[in-house]
Amino acid sequence: MRKIIYMVCGVLLLLATNALAQQSAPADLFVITPYSLTVSYSKTTNLVFPFAIKSVDRGSLDILVQKAKGLDNILQVKAGKECFTETNLTVVTSDGKLYSFILNYELNPSILNFTVADGLLGQKLTTDKKTALNDAELNNYCALAEVDKGILRGVKDNRYGIRFTLTGMFIKDNVMYFRIVLQNTSNINYDIDQLRFFIRDLKKAKRTASQEIEIKPFYIKNEKAIVTANSESTIVYALPKFTLPEKKFLAIQLVEKNGGRNLDLKIKDRKMLKLAILPSL
Repeated sequence: MRKIIYMVCGVLLLLATNALAQQSAPADLFVITPYSLTVSYSKTTNLVFPFAIKSVDRGSLDILVQKAKGLDNILQVKAGKECFTETNLTVVTSDGKLYSFILNYELNPSILNFTVADGLLGQKLTTDKKTALNDAELNNYCALAEVDKGILRGVKDNRYGIRFTLTGMFIKDNVMYFRIVLQNTSNINYDIDQLRFFIRDLKKAKRTASQEIEIKPFYIKNEKAIVTANSESTIVYALPKFTLPEKKFLAIQLVEKNGGRNLDLKIKDRKMLKLAILPSL
């Protein structure tokens, strides 16, 4: 009789344990294992992420964090006080990944600089399929546009020793990709002040104000501030999908910083129809 009672109690205990486990870890939730990190009060720890940092959450005010000046993908971390109680740090990057860290205090950490390898620590956040592409996906499509063998001809401006050429236009879903080559054949560096996209009127009627609509890229691959003397750069711009209204054209304007070597490209609707379709990733 006593053995039966023990067996019944064991079964009940097992059932209770399984029920508790199901409550604490539902089947549709996945555990993100945090990475252990030690930080110091007198030294700064640098975390280099593969994509721009979008948000940072500290588990305690005893931790000090900031982005590196002028860079969106480097996070600097240090202790706000000595011997703080263990806490955590959460970072979300523009490619839609979440990174989790457990922080402890150490007087003299042996390692201060970490490169966070893409895909090793970060957990991809679940998003609705209708959500816009994240930076990682845009970067991959820009890479496809960069190496595509198709060449668009006839859209260029070549003056002042600068060759400004649109070599490819591509589309994938609701994003257009423009591949631009900048070639500096002069002996003077070309400092880029801005490269902008506009929809403009083909002809400006007398006594009528000209309408101009700027289209801003939401991702740029290989963005350059300087095209050095006797060099060439290929840049790919990702823009939201658009069409050209009647009697309008797309203007791409390149402006030199503190200089007068400004160039323009003009794309009419007939040329826009030659957009190539990028393959799926």
